[in-house]
Amino acid sequence: MSSLTKSTAKSQAVLNPRTTKYEFMGPIGALLVTVGVPFVTYALYFTCNERVGACPPSFEYIYDTFFASVTSQEFWRSLFDLEAFYMYLGWYAFCVVAWAILPGDWVQGTELRNGKRQSYKINAFSTMLLALGLTAGYIYRFGCQSFTFLYERWIGFVTAALCMSIAQAALCYGFSFRGEKLLALGGNTGNPVYDFYIGRELNPAIFGLDLKSFNELRPGMILWLLIDISMACEQATRLGGRITDSMALVVLFHGFYIADSLYNEPGLFTMMDIVTDGFGFMLSVGDLLWVPFVYSLQARYLVFRPKDLGMAASAAIFLVNALGWYIFRESNNEKNDFRNGKNPKNLKFMETKRGTKLLTSGWWGVSRHPNYMGDLLMGLAWSLPTGFDTPVTYFYIMYFAVLLAHRGMRDDEACEKKYGDDWNRYKKLVKWRIIPFIY
Repeated sequence: MSSLTKSTAKSQAVLNPRTTKYEFMGPIGALLVTVGVPFVTYALYFTCNERVGACPPSFEYIYDTFFASVTSQEFWRSLFDLEAFYMYLGWYAFCVVAWAILPGDWVQGTELRNGKRQSYKINAFSTMLLALGLTAGYIYRFGCQSFTFLYERWIGFVTAALCMSIAQAALCYGFSFRGEKLLALGGNTGNPVYDFYIGRELNPAIFGLDLKSFNELRPGMILWLLIDISMACEQATRLGGRITDSMALVVLFHGFYIADSLYNEPGLFTMMDIVTDGFGFMLSVGDLLWVPFVYSLQARYLVFRPKDLGMAASAAIFLVNALGWYIFRESNNEKNDFRNGKNPKNLKFMETKRGTKLLTSGWWGVSRHPNYMGDLLMGLAWSLPTGFDTPVTYFYIMYFAVLLAHRGMRDDEACEKKYGDDWNRYKKLVKWRIIPFIY
C-alpha cells in the first residue's frame, strides 16, 4: 500500500469513525422496524376498510383472515398492481423533473465535519403548486370520479412506494462503500442490517439532487395531499357531488400543514434528519411510504364512514388545529431566527462553554421542544373529525407521540454530549421536555 493510500485511509478513518453505540435496540430492533413499518401500513388498510365492515374487525376475523391470506398465492399477487406501479414511477419522475426545471434559489446547509456544506435547491412549494394546478385542471376536465384511482388502487400504490423505498435504501447503502463518502456518525457500525436501516452515507446525491431533502418534502408530502384530494373526490362521487364538513376539515388541515412545510423549506436544513441522520431505509420508507399512506388514514376512513359535524364541532376542532399550528410555527421561527444571529423578540438565553447560546425564554422557555407540542395538537385536530367510533383513526397521534418522545430523548443525549454540564444547567431552567406540567 502506497503512502498516499495509507494517508487517505487514515484520514477517512478519522473523518468517519466506527459507530460504537446502537439506537433502536440495535440490529434486532432495526430489523423489526424494517419489517414492521410496511406490515403496519398494509395492516391499517386491511383492518380498516369498507370491505371488512368494522374498523377494526373482531380478533377472530383478523386471525382467520391473516393466516388464510399469507398462505395464498393469490393474496400476494393482489398486492402488486402494474398500472399503479407505473403511475407511481411517473409521479416520482414528475417530482424530479419539477426539481430540475422549476426556478429556485440554491442555499447552503450547515457546515459538515469535512468543512463542506451541502447545496439545496428551494422549489418544493412551486412543485406542489404545479402538481395542484395540473390536478385541478384534470378534475375540472374529467370530473371528480376521474380522480378516485388512488382510493381504488390503494394497495398497488402502497406496494410501489415500498419498492421505491427499498431500492433507494439498498442503492445508497451499496454506493456508500464507493469513493470517499462522508458517513453518518450513527450509521457506520459495520452491521449491514443496522446500517441499511439507519443510513450509512450522510448526504447521498445524484447530479446535485440531494436525496434526503428531496424525499423529505416532495414525492411523499405532495402525494399525501393528492391522496386526500382523491379521497374527497371519492366521497363526492358517492354523495352526489358534495363532501362532508369533516372531510373538508381533514383536507384543509393536511393541505395547510403540507403547504406551510414546503413554503418554509429552508427551515428543514437545521433539523436532525438532515444534519445528523444518514439516508437509509428509515428515512426512505418514512418519507415515501409511511407519510402519504398512513398520514392520510383519516381522509380514507371518511370515504366509507362520512360524518357531518355541524358548525360548533367544526369550529372547535378548527381552533385546536390553529393553536397547534401557531405554537409549531412561532417556535420554529424563534429557533431559526436565533440560529441565524437574529433575536427580534429579545429572548433570553444562556451562554455555554462552547461559545454557543441556548434559548431560555419565549416558546423555548416553555419546554425544550415546543414545536413538538404544536405538532401533537395538530395531530389531534386531524383525528377529531372522524369522531370516536374507532381508535384506529387516532393511530397517527399515538404513533407521533411515541416518535417525538424518542426523538426528544435523542436530542437530549446529543446535547448532553455536546454541552456537558451546561446542558444540565439548561435543563434546570427549562424543565419540561415537550408539554409543560405533563412531560
